[in-house]
Amino acid sequence: MNIFILRAVALLERIPHSLIAFIARFSIAGVFWKSGQTKVEGLAIDLIDGTFQLGWPRLADSTIPLFKSEYNLPLLSPEIAAHMAAFAEHAFPVLILIGLATRFSALALLGMTLVIQLFVYPDAYSTHGTWAAVLLYLMASGPGRLSIDNLIARRFQG
Repeated sequence: MNIFILRAVALLERIPHSLIAFIARFSIAGVFWKSGQTKVEGLAIDLIDGTFQLGWPRLADSTIPLFKSEYNLPLLSPEIAAHMAAFAEHAFPVLILIGLATRFSALALLGMTLVIQLFVYPDAYSTHGTWAAVLLYLMASGPGRLSIDNLIARRFQG
């Protein structure tokens, strides 16, 4: 039984970081992108369900009222917070997905996650903890081989 466990552990340890990082990048980017899509009109892209509408994004009519009533962040006006969130939930997921400035984009989304956890939905710690774990993994381990960051690093290393 002991040899079976050791072999199983050895096999699991061979899961490539690049595979884990790619799945982490794709998944966490989807979480934030989908949230960002609820805040804008004029641009709708969902690769999974096939939605593809190009246009100039603008805040949806419901976004600022949502930030006034439900989100109600300290220190920021609802108008500024709504624009910042809509931008962040589109820009950083794209960067993470393509693997460009991945560690810094993950840091930005981790900051956003902490704000959401502390000020908006404090009871959603299990969801936010999962997001934080994925983002911390990307910050600590990087995006893996299938990334622009890796191409840039290889270019300057050799």
